[in-house]
Amino acid sequence: MTQFINAKENLVTEAIDGLLHTSGDALVRLDGYPHIKVVYRSDWDKSKVALISGGGSGHEPAHAGFVGKGMLTAAVCGEVFASPSVDAVLAGILAVTGDAGCLLIVKNYTGDRLNFGLAVERARALGRKVEMVVVDDDIALPDLPQARGLAGTLFVHKIAGSAAEAGKSLDEVTEAARKVIDNVSSIGMSLDTCTVPGSTKEDRIAKGNAELGLGIHGEAGVEQIKFENARVAMRRVMDKLAPHCSGHDSNHSIVALLNNLGATTPLEMSILANELINSDFNVEFIIGPAPLMTALDMHGLSVSVLKVDKQQLAALKEPVPLAAWPGMQAVGSIKIESLPDGLAPVEPIASEDAETRKTISSICDLLISSETRLNELDAKSGDGDTGSTLATAARSLQTSLDKMPLADLTQLMPALGNELSQTMGGSSGVILAIFFNATGDACARGLPIQKALSEGLDRVSQVGGAAAGDRTMIDALQPALEALPAGIDKAAAAARKGADQTANITRAKAGRASYVPEENLLGHNDPGAEAVAVVFEGLVKD
Repeated sequence: MTQFINAKENLVTEAIDGLLHTSGDALVRLDGYPHIKVVYRSDWDKSKVALISGGGSGHEPAHAGFVGKGMLTAAVCGEVFASPSVDAVLAGILAVTGDAGCLLIVKNYTGDRLNFGLAVERARALGRKVEMVVVDDDIALPDLPQARGLAGTLFVHKIAGSAAEAGKSLDEVTEAARKVIDNVSSIGMSLDTCTVPGSTKEDRIAKGNAELGLGIHGEAGVEQIKFENARVAMRRVMDKLAPHCSGHDSNHSIVALLNNLGATTPLEMSILANELINSDFNVEFIIGPAPLMTALDMHGLSVSVLKVDKQQLAALKEPVPLAAWPGMQAVGSIKIESLPDGLAPVEPIASEDAETRKTISSICDLLISSETRLNELDAKSGDGDTGSTLATAARSLQTSLDKMPLADLTQLMPALGNELSQTMGGSSGVILAIFFNATGDACARGLPIQKALSEGLDRVSQVGGAAAGDRTMIDALQPALEALPAGIDKAAAAARKGADQTANITRAKAGRASYVPEENLLGHNDPGAEAVAVVFEGLVKD
């Protein structure tokens, strides 16, 4: 997989320098590249307890992204998925530890425990007052003697960081950290593994499956399960966390941290947030969704839950000047306001016509069954969603037929236009709304349906600026409507001929295809024109 890096050997140091350049001088680093990679606060005066965390890189924004007032004092960075050396950790301790002491927050991986642990012993031998806590929030493998540290570590950073910023003693800060560790639980799920720079990507997760309970270094999860949808996925995650959300009372609140493992899109993460909040668990506050502790480009998520008392809740609420920290929000209800006057949809008076219902249902079925094929065509010349857009509108239209004025074309056509403009979105919905509304106007003037449809198409050309030969749906629809008076079979043949001719049009003049290189268009039918041909051919078969 191609990645935006220069060389594997330099990627971590170059990434750290990029962070420093863009920190507004809030961060500095120790000398010692490439072996010592320590980032710490430029305003640090050693008067308070220092907090140090770190580990392998590849989890950004953790750990250096959380260095700042109210969270970490310093981060010690290793190479990708590799623990930093004892010398690097010791350098970080000596750089930021004053008389108040230092707390190291370590995730429960053997390399981190050994390197950070030995550095602690050496720092103590040098007279520094240092404590260490180990985070083991992963509940995927309940029988594992030493559970892994996951994104729940960020709760420790924030709550212990608040205590340190408030001037608490090392013992008090350490106790605050341990209290979080005793109560935080996390689990992850992914649809794909991650790509380690310079290594071949492991193709471990079978197509159509998701992996539950995986680590943050690409380690295999506890099980592979069939992936159905976001709702079922989140339910499986929350079922695992359920025992750790019990015992709720008025003195405690449940906070969830929804973490993007790297490559999950913001759209997906918002859907997952909705499913988490709508689950059967009393999550009152949420941090995220956001990439907080990632696993490079892993297409997955993790959820961490913590039952907090009022003091811990106040610590989590405190704002910090860190772009990587999204803050905590109370889970609220969805507030809905009425549409402005004149925009509320006018409900048509329903009427029945069996033949019209059959025709519309057949068209909807054809579009739904062609979803994948049309998406594949659109991927050649657009954004790959034509089939999904049409299929979504078709499914919605099928559920609305009982409310449609099927027996009156003058009402049916604008009703179809209004329905499609609401369910399709984008330019397609607008184009079809114009088409059907203009067709309805023509029907109201007494024109026969064939002429009314042609007039609707003329209106689309006027408003949208497209014409035959521009590589759009018009290339199939116009000849089909011209041939319709001779019969549906003639119209279908004309639509197919028009659609197939678009494969030879290499300069589109409208739509997304107009931005696509000519070589991407040659030999591929326009998806809109293809959809028209599919519909007319399907009506012939019926």
